Amino acid sequence: MGGYGEKDVGGISEGGREMKIGIDARWIFPEITGIGSYTQELIRQLAAVDATNEYVLFFNQADVRDRTVEFAGLQDAPNVTTRLLPYGLFSPWNQIRMPGEIRKTELDVFHSTNYMIPFLAFPRRAGRRRVRCVVTIHDLIPLIFPDHAPRAKKARFFALYRHLMYEVGARADTLITVSESSRQDIIGHLRIPEPDHGKVVVIAEGVSDAYAPAPRPTNRNEKWILYVGRQDPYKNVTGLIEAFDRVRRGRVPEARLRIIGPRDPRYPEAEQLIRERHLGEAVQWTGYVTGDELVKAYREADLFVLPSRYEGFGLPVLEAMASGTPVICGNRSALPEVAGDAAILVDPNDLDGLAEAMTEVLTNPDRAASLRVKGLNRAARYSWRRTAEETVRVYVNDREGKEE
Repeated sequence: MGGYGEKDVGGISEGGREMKIGIDARWIFPEITGIGSYTQELIRQLAAVDATNEYVLFFNQADVRDRTVEFAGLQDAPNVTTRLLPYGLFSPWNQIRMPGEIRKTELDVFHSTNYMIPFLAFPRRAGRRRVRCVVTIHDLIPLIFPDHAPRAKKARFFALYRHLMYEVGARADTLITVSESSRQDIIGHLRIPEPDHGKVVVIAEGVSDAYAPAPRPTNRNEKWILYVGRQDPYKNVTGLIEAFDRVRRGRVPEARLRIIGPRDPRYPEAEQLIRERHLGEAVQWTGYVTGDELVKAYREADLFVLPSRYEGFGLPVLEAMASGTPVICGNRSALPEVAGDAAILVDPNDLDGLAEAMTEVLTNPDRAASLRVKGLNRAARYSWRRTAEETVRVYVNDREGKEE
């Protein structure tokens, strides 16, 4: 084996393959977040549904590669290999050396599961290249709402990020996105010309089978509200804490709030508000948790709340529904599209309305039970297997389009 750490996962079987597809798995970081989860699940399901094409997975951390191989069961996938690169996604070497790696690997399709690509590998004139470029763009929050995460690097380097995204839109052969809401954002804000609108394709995310109902604790007095996500202002965690305080001061003094997600020193407002409202004993902030711990948290919660002002998809909504947990979420961007009538939709800026909805679910067993049933039915529509099957069709269509 050559390269920088090429590794047979199962060994390519004899007889050749239809296509060779590269997937940039460097979006899987040691602490799994939304993009990493999407990438892991896609890889696992591609190995399960597609035995025709050959896959090459690019990593830059050996421990992440080994964990992904185990997670996805790739030891038994004869059409999957991995390559270990000595540079990360945002290193200058990614732009300088990755195009040569792509050529050397003799790929037909290269898929980046988030916005960064090696630009020199994909000139604007598609006819000048052999490898097709597929990019998943989950959302355009930093471009559309730079004030929604004002201290993020994408906001601080807004002009560079905007230029980068325009280039991705112009150079990719296919842009996969995860909701119709995000598709319209991409077409409009990346200035995709009308003849090319068809290259922006919606493939919804899925929900893992690990999320499933389980008996809820019956020997506790507390009512637990769960939030899962980051602390960027558009997530509206401070609004959630304000509404939670009103719930406790009203009809549900036994309410407790569990926040799962890393503390972010760029945005200390939520922690400051907890101190100001003397909510320290009522709020449990657990930081990052493992997959098993997250499943357990969803199952034990009496209510899941995502009062976000913008989401490209909103996967935690489906994870909560699949776990049999009632859901309240914002009524903007992709959230109504994903949640349908299986959640209570609220204006994220209407804190009284949010508090009233939370109180209703926590005090009305019939309402909570109805949301559980609707949520389970809604979540059953989404699967990572379908995500993978539709993604394979994109790879195949890209190849067929090139040959035409």
